[in-house]
Amino acid sequence: MKTRAAILREVEKPWSVEEIELDPPKQGEVLVKMVASGLCHSDEHVYTGDLAGVVPGAPVIGGHEGAGIVMEVGEGVTFVEEGDHVVFGFVPACGNCHMCSIGHSNQCETLAHYPTGLQISDSTARHHGKDGEDLGLMCLLGTFAEHTVVNQASVVKVDKDWPLDKGCLLGCGVLTGWGSAVYTADVSPGEYVAVVGCGGLGQNAVQGAAMAGARAVVAIDPVELKRETATSMGATHSYSSMEEAAEKGEEVHWGRGFDKVIMTMGLGSSEDVGKAYALLGQRGRLVITNLHPSTEMGISIPAIDLTLTEKQVVGSLFGSCNIRTDIPRMFEMYLQGKLKLDELITQTYTLDQVNEGYEAMRNGENIRGVIIYD
Repeated sequence: MKTRAAILREVEKPWSVEEIELDPPKQGEVLVKMVASGLCHSDEHVYTGDLAGVVPGAPVIGGHEGAGIVMEVGEGVTFVEEGDHVVFGFVPACGNCHMCSIGHSNQCETLAHYPTGLQISDSTARHHGKDGEDLGLMCLLGTFAEHTVVNQASVVKVDKDWPLDKGCLLGCGVLTGWGSAVYTADVSPGEYVAVVGCGGLGQNAVQGAAMAGARAVVAIDPVELKRETATSMGATHSYSSMEEAAEKGEEVHWGRGFDKVIMTMGLGSSEDVGKAYALLGQRGRLVITNLHPSTEMGISIPAIDLTLTEKQVVGSLFGSCNIRTDIPRMFEMYLQGKLKLDELITQTYTLDQVNEGYEAMRNGENIRGVIIYD
């Protein structure tokens, strides 16, 4: 079938919205008509080339935060059927590999297919450009398309009366941020927490820390809009930089340092890690959720301090969440008024406006832009 998709054909060149040819789903795959897709910062890293070697190079269809309706299923599909409403998890969960079997599906071994952008089942492409060339998929999904074919390991069935234009955010930004606080940081009641970077991930780390009972949640971001939004999400204090947070930290934690610092800025650096580490108190935990350039080979922290203060530095992929339990759980929390999703969406766009949406993100005008499909 023919459909349309936003394709990155060259690093730091605009996304090109083109007609593509889409093959039918094969063994274990589903064809999905997209309803909505979030404009996540991770796709900006594809645009800039910071994820070279981690995700497929050009030409690649972007988008990994989406929701839609199943139109067709391939042979052997058991998770969903035609007509089901689904939210994509940007990390597949096959349920059979070692990491899935020990309860860490966010580290599913199907992640090994990420650099190719090809189908999990047979390492071939279902998406083809106008000249017949194979197109890779961001996170094996390609949600910047009106229709896409993905493996059933990437889809989670949700109730048909749940709003997919909000639910699309659960496939990446919401769970990644929320889980970074609740699961990876393991925020406990009464702790002092700092969230560095308050975009799509950071706002949800703030929500998670507040819901977990943190005594103080500090939002750190240079953009006033994001600091103001973080306050509505549960932040008790806000600062424009880590330097300001260090200078004024005593008014938050009485000079003891933060128990947890969660890094959710757009793109991290070794220097940023060092600054965040310095905000920690004894036995504090630094959670690195944001991406760093794939070429960066080290971080700047005093190694002896790890021993003497028992501080921890840990990474977090997808907030250590499980797509099969946490996507429905968080959706229900939204419907019960316990989780904020509407407030995260600053602006909606058409597929043809994808570049406009990313320009707004670069300018600090959006918390999250969302593409709405007809």
